[in-house]
Amino acid sequence: MTMSEFSRTLSSGTLRVTPTGGMRQLDELFELAERRNPKRAFLFVSKVLGRHIPVAPGIMRSVYRQLAEQFPKLEAGPVLFIGMAETAVGLGAGVFDELRHQAAEPVYLTSTRHPVPGELLCEFKENHSHATDHLIYLPDDAELRRRVLNARTLVLIDDEATTGNTFINLLDALQSAGLTQIAQVLAVTLTDWSGDALAQRCNLPIATVSLVQGDWHWEPNPDAPIPVMPAVNVTATGSVPITGRQNWGRLGMATPAADLGAHITARPGEKILVLGTSEFVWQPFLLAERLENAGAEVKYSSTTRSPIATGFAIQSAIAFTDNYGLGIPNFVYNVAHQQFDRILLCAETPATSIDPVLLDALRQVAPRVEVISYE
Repeated sequence: MTMSEFSRTLSSGTLRVTPTGGMRQLDELFELAERRNPKRAFLFVSKVLGRHIPVAPGIMRSVYRQLAEQFPKLEAGPVLFIGMAETAVGLGAGVFDELRHQAAEPVYLTSTRHPVPGELLCEFKENHSHATDHLIYLPDDAELRRRVLNARTLVLIDDEATTGNTFINLLDALQSAGLTQIAQVLAVTLTDWSGDALAQRCNLPIATVSLVQGDWHWEPNPDAPIPVMPAVNVTATGSVPITGRQNWGRLGMATPAADLGAHITARPGEKILVLGTSEFVWQPFLLAERLENAGAEVKYSSTTRSPIATGFAIQSAIAFTDNYGLGIPNFVYNVAHQQFDRILLCAETPATSIDPVLLDALRQVAPRVEVISYE
């Protein structure tokens, strides 16, 4: 397959991506958008992740499988999989779900920006992000905790790698926290622009898995105004309690529970949008996948705190206040210009925590809007 160069000119500059390898065309996997973030002016917006662009659950599942099929044999266990908040929490869970039967003593953890009752394992930074600080907790379950602390293979999952800095920061934090038995590392991304940066900087044997690889060059426009970023760099406990079950990754997961919205059914052909919220995306995805398998026409997406300008990959945006009581802006992208029969908005906080501004906007898109939670 001949892969073509990808080039987009934004108001802030021009980005060119030259593919060096992979199994998919670049424009099948992502489009570009402008960040409202002075640290990095552009954002690769995935077409298969289910975060900023609604996508069929079946497409997301096929991506999990494509990544899993590229894995080398997972020799040493326990195997610790870590998905990066907030964007790759669901991607990480999906890759874990595809590989957990092939791994010895597998366990899935996510980083988080929502503190919960539990024992903190480590903290690390994602320097270029709109929200830099990440927390990782030890599982409550004794067996899962043992697997984490004795991990021999470490699988780090993010949506993309540009410099490899975040993976290195996390690995350093884990080793400093006492995970000293790690013998091998796998870095998993949808798109990998980091070249051999990880191998050069990692103090352990490392392999990379991705759907495409390439080099990017950013030519900034010196006359472009510096964007103003909303105040979303918050890692704190909000005023709203998390009432959802912590069985999907923040405190460890060994087997997907798929226990959200078990009572919900769908008509064949019904156009349904399932929306996750923030880091609470894996259980909503499993609900969306079940409804799609039952014959509904389902798209899946999620709310996010990522501030992105409209234009290019972002055709529409809804802005509202988060459901954790942090008072920070949240967004739903590429939904307001569409139409659905029903929207299922899934949250790990009480239904009363959902901003009426969001519900009113969603009611312009679908005649039925339901909030699904664990209350």
